[in-house]
Amino acid sequence: MRIITQKTRKKHRERTTRGHNLKISFQEFKNKLLEPGLVDHIVVANKSVAKVYVKGSPSVTDQTNDQVVQVPTDGVSQYKFYFNIGSVDSFEEKLEEAQEALGIDPHNYVPVTYVSQMNWFHELLRFAPSALILVSSLFIRRIMQGRPGVGGSGGKGAWGIFNMGKANFTKMDKNSKNKVYFKDVAGCDEAKQEIMEFVHFLKNPKKYEELGAKIPKGALLVGPPGTGKTLLAKATAGESGVPFLSIAGSDFLEMFIGVGPSRVRSLFQEARQCAPSIVFIDEIDAIGRARGRGGFSQGNNERENTLNQLLVEMDGFGTTSGVVVLAGTNRPDILDKALLRPGRFDRQITIDKPDIKGRDQIFLIYLNKLKLNQEPSYYSERLAALTPGFSGADIANVCNEAALIAARNESTEINMEHFEAAIDRVIGGLEKKNRVISKLERRTVAYHESGHAVAGWFLEYAEPLLKVTIVPRGTAALGFAQYVPNENLLMTKEQLFDMTCMTLGGRAAEQVLLGKISTGAQNDLEKVTKMTYAQVAVYGFSDKVGLLSFPQRDDAFEMTKPYSSKTAAIIDNEVREWLGKAYDRTVQLIEEHKEHVAQIAELLLEKEILHQDDLIRVLGERPYKSSEPTNYDRFKQGFQVVKRDDKETKQTQVGTIENDGSPPVEPEVVPA
Repeated sequence: MRIITQKTRKKHRERTTRGHNLKISFQEFKNKLLEPGLVDHIVVANKSVAKVYVKGSPSVTDQTNDQVVQVPTDGVSQYKFYFNIGSVDSFEEKLEEAQEALGIDPHNYVPVTYVSQMNWFHELLRFAPSALILVSSLFIRRIMQGRPGVGGSGGKGAWGIFNMGKANFTKMDKNSKNKVYFKDVAGCDEAKQEIMEFVHFLKNPKKYEELGAKIPKGALLVGPPGTGKTLLAKATAGESGVPFLSIAGSDFLEMFIGVGPSRVRSLFQEARQCAPSIVFIDEIDAIGRARGRGGFSQGNNERENTLNQLLVEMDGFGTTSGVVVLAGTNRPDILDKALLRPGRFDRQITIDKPDIKGRDQIFLIYLNKLKLNQEPSYYSERLAALTPGFSGADIANVCNEAALIAARNESTEINMEHFEAAIDRVIGGLEKKNRVISKLERRTVAYHESGHAVAGWFLEYAEPLLKVTIVPRGTAALGFAQYVPNENLLMTKEQLFDMTCMTLGGRAAEQVLLGKISTGAQNDLEKVTKMTYAQVAVYGFSDKVGLLSFPQRDDAFEMTKPYSSKTAAIIDNEVREWLGKAYDRTVQLIEEHKEHVAQIAELLLEKEILHQDDLIRVLGERPYKSSEPTNYDRFKQGFQVVKRDDKETKQTQVGTIENDGSPPVEPEVVPA
């Protein structure tokens, strides 16, 4: 026997600390335990582990792993070693072969017993995933139910797993903070007056009931995006002394069946409990689309069920008075007809893009929050004339961009140059001065934009030019000519013809002065094509087509045109003929003013940006004068407030502004 070293003692202590049971292989069991005759019996537990009990003696030698270790015993067999088995049959066969090879008498074979033992640790691990899921569900439920209700609806939160049928609305009353009032809303005076009537109805219902009038059930706020529909609803909530419940149309929709109608019932139940009250549903087209569209999917059925419940709540057998429903949308054409009938939404309040007076008021609201080098009215008057077609959101963006540009330039105050740069940024995109452009392409762009400028300068009904530039902006425009269109309600055939010629001026200048045409006129051709097709097929200007109008439908399901192929051929021929006449006139005009086009182009190559004053120095005064003040005149000279008959009217130094109620026109930008 070899002497036990310190390392061997340490290894033995590590083994004994692991439960006094050593894991061995079957080969080690055969050579070092079975062959010396040390095995007393074997116990197979759970058909997977063979526990080896060694014979009792004063001492048992552990010769596993080529080490000699004294294993003390107390004279009885003890469980000291174990090994894993694959199957019981295989184990018995191998054990029998080993004993037969050792020459052991079959009557003295090592006895093997089989037991079933339960390992509580393993059993608990089997149920651990289920227990974890259960505990997590209970924990989330406690958190959700303990969450404060939205809009002050109590301790049980509207987002609880078992409270999904409750509406997630925002409730405001007279004690709410951060209110918006009608003084914070500008540019929609008629809409404010009409929606204010609902507040009067709810504050003084007896005044109207004595006359036999009924309070309107609801109003639909209709208008393009960014015109202030949601802001006007917030102002209504701030001005009204009654509870105001607000919710988005998409909040009714859920993947679970029946949740949408349940939330509608919950919303109106809360509104009736605190009546008189106002309910505002933003983007109602999410649930208010016409029924029968969109296929047969389950989500579509759920949306229609939600709409049906909304129709019943607004005007059904069980409805009660005292709840006014306001809704906002920019797609009234797709709403269900049952939703728009009197008794549900009695009124449609149109909030269109503001006119010049409305833009002046909106600019004043945002300019009062900025640090300017002039009075806010000085900028609001000029910027209102410079931004026809801008919505309230666009105006807010312009003011914010001007402040950012001023801060970027290390300016202490905001001036007109910053506002002009902000408008260019909003209309044309970010300047890209680092874009690599060859000299030939830059020269082509200069002559193209010069053609637009000169053609518009010598056409009677063209819009006055504001600026022309060859600085690349956005993703595609290598340059553009910007005009300030007047807010006209009607357009004549002659005006549209001159606008077509002005748009084709860039293509004509390339052909006359450069002798080559480029792809830069693609956007111009797209504009004149739409404009001419509208004259021929919509406005009835063509004698060959006659007094017929075929407006373009937005319905994607319409597969056939409302006219024959013969009429379509007539329309196509008329459009080609009209565009040919317009282009011939434009080429003739460019040839007459060839020198002016070249001068403007060379000046553009030198300065990159030209304003109307630069064109006057080269071309002289414009030969056509407007009998009424243009938006460009108002931009240059501003408004002048004159009190007349105790009423304030605004006029320019060249004439009085008349509020003709004309719709705003988008700022016309002709890119290269």
